[in-house]
Formats: sequence, C-alpha cells, structure tokens
Amino acid sequence: MFQFSTIIIAFFIGLIVTPVIIKIIKRTNILDVPGGRKIHKEAIPSMGGIGIILAFFCGLLITMSWEQWEGVRFLMMGVGVMFLLGLRDDMVELTAMQKLLGQLLAICLVVVMGDIRVSSFYGFLGIEELPIWLSYSLTVFTIIGLTNAFNLVDGLDGLAGTLSLISFLFLGGWFLAAGFSTYGMIALACSGGVLAFMVYNWHPAKIFMGDTGSLTLGFVLAVLSVFFVEANGAMLSEAHSMRFNAPITAGLALVLVSCFDTLRVMVKRVRRGKPPMAADKSHVHHFLLRSGFRHDQVALILGGIKFTFLCLIISTSHYSDNVLLPLVLGTVVGLCLTLDAVTLRKVKKIARQSPGVLSLDTPREMDYKNTEKRPELKEEPA
Repeated sequence: MFQFSTIIIAFFIGLIVTPVIIKIIKRTNILDVPGGRKIHKEAIPSMGGIGIILAFFCGLLITMSWEQWEGVRFLMMGVGVMFLLGLRDDMVELTAMQKLLGQLLAICLVVVMGDIRVSSFYGFLGIEELPIWLSYSLTVFTIIGLTNAFNLVDGLDGLAGTLSLISFLFLGGWFLAAGFSTYGMIALACSGGVLAFMVYNWHPAKIFMGDTGSLTLGFVLAVLSVFFVEANGAMLSEAHSMRFNAPITAGLALVLVSCFDTLRVMVKRVRRGKPPMAADKSHVHHFLLRSGFRHDQVALILGGIKFTFLCLIISTSHYSDNVLLPLVLGTVVGLCLTLDAVTLRKVKKIARQSPGVLSLDTPREMDYKNTEKRPELKEEPA
C-alpha cells in the first residue's frame, strides 16, 4: 500500500509547485506567444514540465529505496538528459540535429547501459529471439519515434496530459500487480505529476507543459511501454494472471493515439508532395477543433478512444499477437478514415454556413451605398 502513496505525494508536490512556476515564468517573461501554428490567443507560460518532473522525482525520492534507485539508475539518468534537452529547447530553440543527438544520448543510456530493449517478437509471424544488433536498432528507433509522436500530440489544452495519464495509471497498476514494483512506482509518480499539472492545464490553460514536459513524458512512456512488452514476453511461459498473450499489441495500445496520428499525418504530407516532418495543422485534434469541439471535449474524445482500446486489449488478453495485432490495426485504420471523413464534412458544412468576408457590409460601406442611391439635389437659379 505504501507504493501507492507515490501518486499522492507526487500529486500534492505538483499542486504546490506549479503555481510558483507560473509566477516565476511570468516575471521572467518566458511566455508562449500566439502565432503561426499555435492556436491559443494570448501569451501563456510554458515549461510546465518543470513542475511535473519535480513532482516525479520528489515522489520517488520519498518512497523508493536506495536499492530501487540503483536498479533504475540509467533510466533516471536518461530522464534527466531528456528533461534538460526539453528545457533548453523551450528557452532557446534547438535545431533538429541537436535534439536528435540529445535524444540518442538519453536513449542509449537506457537501451545499452540499462538493457531495456525489445529482445524478441515472441512468436509473432514466427519470429522469436532477435539478433542483438537488430534488438538495439529496433528499440532505439521505437523510443525515438514514440517520444516525438507524443511531443507532436501536445497541441491542445489538457490533451497530452489526458493521454499520458491513462497510460501511466494502467502501467502503474499492472507493474505493481505483476511484481515489478519499482517500475510501478515510476509510472504512479508520473501519474501524480501529470494529474497535478492538469489542474492548471485544463481548458482554459494557465500553463503549457512545453518540450520540457512533452519530451520527458514521451520518453518515460516509451521506455515503460518497451519494458511492459518485455515483461509480458517473459511471462509467456508462465501461468501468470496478469499476462497478456499479445505483448506487442498491448504495448501498442498504450501509445495508440499519438503513434497513429503521427503516422497518418506523415502519410498525408507525403501524398501531397510535402516533407513528412513539415509542420501544419492536419493532426486529428486540429480537425476536431475546427469541427466545433472545445479543447476539453477533444481531450475527452481522444482519451475515450484510447481508454476503449485498452479495455479491448484487456478483454482479449488471451489472444496472441497474430490474431489481435491485425484486428487492432484494421480497426484503427478504419476509425482514422471515418474520423477524417466525418470531421472534414463537418468543417466544410461550417465553412458553407459562415458568411464570406466580402459579403459582410460594414456600416461605412452601407452609408456609401445609400449615398449612391440618393438622387442628387440640384441648385435652382436665383
């Protein structure tokens, strides 16, 4: 039971420090100014991830033993590197290459030194143990992709917090029940920090998490998802009540929305002849926002979709990846196409119903038109 106190401690620490961070950022004038792809209408403090990570580390310092810290030291070092990278990027925008090198450093600490990696496909498509070079390469690629996909989904008030909270709560409960208490406490500490942050980030937001939060949380979520897959794979030879027979599909469900939204956007950009990493407003949350939904409604819709898929994975945990993965992928693709079609139709309908700019007559234009229609008064000769 003491392990569950991690989420409570992290929550109250985050609840206390976040208002202080908001005041400090406002005084130093480090604000996220609207414009370009940014959809907020006024300058908002960013770098709210400072409060999340501070709550995360403080919660673990109070509840974890020295032996537990020793066991996850490389993961914690990676979290520290990713936090500093995001903080630097929020203060002085880094180049894509600088960000990639920083991410590779953090990931190599976890994958190479901490030995958290995808080592097998556990019978999916008949593939078992992976060669060591492929294991390292695949894990590094996966964590980079998932980290940046989560970073891209942080586009609305409360959205990144909602999606990550669902995953961290699930992981925290599963790790503790399955006997991986250290990783369970890490997931619960993230849950507490995110929950406290959402008090101030829910629409209308008083603070954004920035890259300080989204890169770090995306990294932790990606690493814990990889460990979750490996832990389930190790249980396949055991009769464990918490085992998922489809570890790859179960791990995918934890990052479903951000992962598929990023892939969907990249495919659409390539089809239009644009670079896949070009910035635009074609993410699913942008479409839903233009369809008339508020920030909080979009967060709840996408959070509900993620929660539904997690429930599906739990209820079908006895199926293997060979059955479940094609089913989930097909369902997601169908859902993406349906969502695209519905939201596009709704956006077009709203555009048709909105009056055009040229059709709006200003009072000055009305006066001018009325003046034109008046008959001219001619002076009569004296």
